[in-house]
Amino acid sequence: MPREKFKTLTEQMFYILLCLRRERRGADILEAVRVLTEGRVTIGSGTLYDLLEQFLAAGVIQETESAGRRRSYLITDKGREMLDREYRRLRSQAEDYDRVLREEAQE
Repeated sequence: MPREKFKTLTEQMFYILLCLRRERRGADILEAVRVLTEGRVTIGSGTLYDLLEQFLAAGVIQETESAGRRRSYLITDKGREMLDREYRRLRSQAEDYDRVLREEAQE
């Protein structure tokens, strides 16, 4: 059975969408992710533009400006919902981890 597209997000997808809560161009996204994660997460240009095209096709982001090859993007309501859902999923995982550690400490 094929996996539903964007049901869960990769780390790169998550940070691209997070950075697109503000309008940005491709190179600005790459820099924002690097700064936000203090260099922990890097995204190659090819990966970025492939994901941007997929996000556009899915209605997760919108193109806000186009000047030659320079394009600006912004997250849509659908993208915000997807990002929020992923955030809740990650929090649930962290809470499960904490609960298991607390239980082990009590044994």
